[in-house]
Amino acid sequence: MIYIGQTGDAVLGGAALFAMSIGMGLPLILVGTLGGKYLPKAGNWMNAVKAVFGVLMLAVAIWMIERVVPASVSQILWAALLISSAIYMGALDPIREGISNWFRLWKSIGLMLLIWGVLLLIGVAAGAKGTPLAPLFGLNFGGVGQSTEQITFETIESEQELDALLEQAKAAGQPVMLDFYADWCTDCVRMERETFLQPQVASVLQDFKLIKVDVTANTTEHRALLSRFDLFGPPGIIFWDASGEPMRSHWLVGFQPADRFATHVREVASR
Repeated sequence: MIYIGQTGDAVLGGAALFAMSIGMGLPLILVGTLGGKYLPKAGNWMNAVKAVFGVLMLAVAIWMIERVVPASVSQILWAALLISSAIYMGALDPIREGISNWFRLWKSIGLMLLIWGVLLLIGVAAGAKGTPLAPLFGLNFGGVGQSTEQITFETIESEQELDALLEQAKAAGQPVMLDFYADWCTDCVRMERETFLQPQVASVLQDFKLIKVDVTANTTEHRALLSRFDLFGPPGIIFWDASGEPMRSHWLVGFQPADRFATHVREVASR
């Protein structure tokens, strides 16, 4: 819908929406027409299936709400889901004599989920800037771990502020990186948590003037900035060299892993 609104190409946008609806609806039609013949009959096993799908639905809900709540809140929600699921799977139940191997398997998986959930809570309590897959990222355990370098952005809201900062950087002979961000942009949040916190990224960006525009509110000024760089929305990363010339061939759109991004920034800095 954003693409249609920005380009006015209703034909291509409508075709994309139609293709997506067919892709989502066709499996439901097949299950509805052939499911009674090929799917297994209902029984007690369905209770476990309902529980699994219930947990998956809760996981999707947490994943969706991550873009509008603080990272610590989403980490606590993930921890609560994992720990609750682990207890339901018998992680804390004793292994009685004659218990089935299936119970032992579920208990083993439950114990792993329990430990994972506890690590998430520890990460939140210790102020780690991790993710559900790396709950303790950024912590320094007694000087043994690697500390996380901080990247500081200057935040702008309009083209006038951007032009002023670009003039300052040009006068100082400093290359510039402009990052387009929004709270509702999943890839933007991933860049914040997984890319910009990596030490190799912080190292290659130390000579850059770092600017960020948060387009979460989607104001008129935000739309003007996006239009200026032909962006439909975040994430987008724009580069200028030390002489103030835009490096259009090196602009980035979408999520970039830390190693690939660090290599790209080195190429920009060498121009």
